[in-house]
Amino acid sequence: MATTYSISDLAREFDLTTRAIRFYEDMGLLQPARSGPGGRSRVYSSRDRTRLKLTLRAKRLGLSLTEAKGLIDMYDSPRDTGAQLSQFLVVLDAHRKQLEEQLAEVQANLDEVKVHEKEARALLERVQAGEGAGPARAARKAASSVAATGSRTGRQAVAS
Repeated sequence: MATTYSISDLAREFDLTTRAIRFYEDMGLLQPARSGPGGRSRVYSSRDRTRLKLTLRAKRLGLSLTEAKGLIDMYDSPRDTGAQLSQFLVVLDAHRKQLEEQLAEVQANLDEVKVHEKEARALLERVQAGEGAGPARAARKAASSVAATGSRTGRQAVAS
């Protein structure tokens, strides 16, 4: 007899809520059989368990559920393994490029923060040393410059 799982079994095993598992079912990633009065109980097969495991792995990689479903569905068909692996590499390549772009943006933001921190520390030292109103005015100007730059950076992030 084939091994079956209840929704609670899978939820416990993968540390998920039953609601999350039902969501994956709604997305077409899982297709449990129904049993009991009115078909209210879900019965998951070993295939469903494997598909859930692959879905969670794809999520950890940062793939969308649509991408995950496309890849997982490929393994249900009798198609050539070479074609499946080629498609997997295409998806991974696109995802890697996206992550590298995000990393570059974050690095640019960090570099900008470091410059502003350095400028602010230098101005603060001058203000604390009592160099008068000039540094205070410069500090206000630097602060407004940082605020303006932050606004531009935020718009850039939204635009991308």
